[in-house]
Amino acid sequence: MRHVLGVLGVLAAGVLLAVSAAMNWRFGFSLGRTELDGQIYGAASAAADCLKALIPFFFFAAVRNRIWSQAAASALVWVVVTTYSMTSALGHAALNRFDSTGHRAQEAQSYQDLRTELKRAEEQAGWIPQHRPYEAVQSEIDGLKMQKAWKWSNGCKDVNSKTERSFCQKLTGLDAELASASAAKTADVRMSELRSKIDAAAGTPALSEADPQAKVLTELASAFFPNIKIENVQMALTLFVALLLEIGSGFGMYVAFSQWRLYDRQSAAPNLARAEESTAAAAVAAPVLTPIAVEKSKPRSGANDNRSIEIPLEREVVQVPAIEARPAEVHQVEQKVVETRVAAPVARLAPENNTERFYKENVEVRDGSSVTATELYEDYCSWCDTKNKEPAALPSFAREFAELGVKKEKVAGRVRYIGIALKSDMALEEATKSPTFGTVAA
Repeated sequence: MRHVLGVLGVLAAGVLLAVSAAMNWRFGFSLGRTELDGQIYGAASAAADCLKALIPFFFFAAVRNRIWSQAAASALVWVVVTTYSMTSALGHAALNRFDSTGHRAQEAQSYQDLRTELKRAEEQAGWIPQHRPYEAVQSEIDGLKMQKAWKWSNGCKDVNSKTERSFCQKLTGLDAELASASAAKTADVRMSELRSKIDAAAGTPALSEADPQAKVLTELASAFFPNIKIENVQMALTLFVALLLEIGSGFGMYVAFSQWRLYDRQSAAPNLARAEESTAAAAVAAPVLTPIAVEKSKPRSGANDNRSIEIPLEREVVQVPAIEARPAEVHQVEQKVVETRVAAPVARLAPENNTERFYKENVEVRDGSSVTATELYEDYCSWCDTKNKEPAALPSFAREFAELGVKKEKVAGRVRYIGIALKSDMALEEATKSPTFGTVAA
């Protein structure tokens, strides 16, 4: 399950990082005078955004190792790249929000204009006099023009009799009715077009407000801030989007990868406890009694013997056979081991780092001796070369060596570690020292 959570976290952080890098690329591309310059600025902006996601790993590693100069440099670089990325995110978010808001405002205004024009067309259609359908009036007019009075009056241009005058008056009335029918027909076509446009616009959102989200938040915030304006809320929303992208892309990867580090620390503790229990059990199961070294001296010479006897400094050691422990004693030893394990933590089975391994193999405690920090570090580097290991930096080595409890003093302007000696120096001293013999007189 923890792997699933870790993978999902990495994917989410990767999406935020990709979005932020794309925004930075577009912002950098817009700064170029030519297309090549835009590509260069865009690539640099995207690389800076990716570096922003990696710097938390470098910063906290430097703090953990107490390399303060590296931590300060990482913090400075992070502030610079984050500020640059923040400006690009703000510009991109503001451009998109204001562009979409302006587009919705234009659509809302067009919708209102269509409704106003439809209302005006309906009012104009109401002013048209009563009339028959356009086709009926036109048919009646065509029928009148087939009569003889139409020809006798020369198309109602030369009216000479009462019959012709009555005919032309009737034809004029029909022409007026035909004009009203034509105007009504045109108005109906126009209103049909307006209604179709309104119906098409009715399917789009935000017809009454250009920015409904900002409008709702403004109304909610006005309960606490009466003087707040919709422009303030829009600015706050733009800033919030930019912060979301920058914080999510900057720390998302670090937070997601901490999932595995957390479980690794939790699983390491039970393994160490089981190793300590197995070590204590092995110590109880097979108690070891150290042989005692007994000095065996040569017999003294007689009182009248004036000969001098040469006795070497190295004395013979007689090995005393080991004494088998009785069951009762084994039980007591077992109780003492258990009490010791409960009272004080058992030491680790293996050195924790290379510095502790070097201390165990190349350093020996000796009263009255001291080693300079430079000599100690040079011997440590030589030891790493022989072991095919990468030596740590001098500040890290000094910090880890100080944690071993070795006393450190500054003597004659040089840092010296008191009470220890290098085994390589001791071997050199023993090789150069001539053998010494003691003479014991009777």
